[in-house]
Amino acid sequence: MLGRRVRRRLICINIGSEGSGDARGMLSPSSSLFDQLLQAAAAQPEPQRLLFVFAEAELPGDADAAQRARFEAGQGGALTPVACVEKSLPELSTYAALVAESRRASLPWRVMFAAGLSGANGQPPSAERIESALQAMVEGVRSGAFGGYLALDIEGRPVRFG
Repeated sequence: MLGRRVRRRLICINIGSEGSGDARGMLSPSSSLFDQLLQAAAAQPEPQRLLFVFAEAELPGDADAAQRARFEAGQGGALTPVACVEKSLPELSTYAALVAESRRASLPWRVMFAAGLSGANGQPPSAERIESALQAMVEGVRSGAFGGYLALDIEGRPVRFG
């Protein structure tokens, strides 16, 4: 799927992993949010696929002077999805590895949104369900309806919107 263009600037990527990291285990308060996401997915009774949408902030054309100043200071702007990918747990090792892969395969981004998609009857979700869920996430990011997703910045810090 690498490089496949979906609408304007969005590309869906399917990138290989740099390691196989074991996500099994108990949640730890010292774990990063990304590690906790992997651990929570691994603890589910059905196979999981993790879905990621990477978005860049852009300044709307009708922005006023105050909005422009905030944007130049690294705040505000409109989120535009630039890439999406789905991965199984064995394909994920660390947040840094996912960031590095995304940087090699897509446009620059500022916020990564993550969600899990459960399989059924011991089977992972179908390709059709994955594609549909990714497109729903992309549309949710475009429209600002992303409250149910984990949002992290490039450093892995949680992003708060408001």
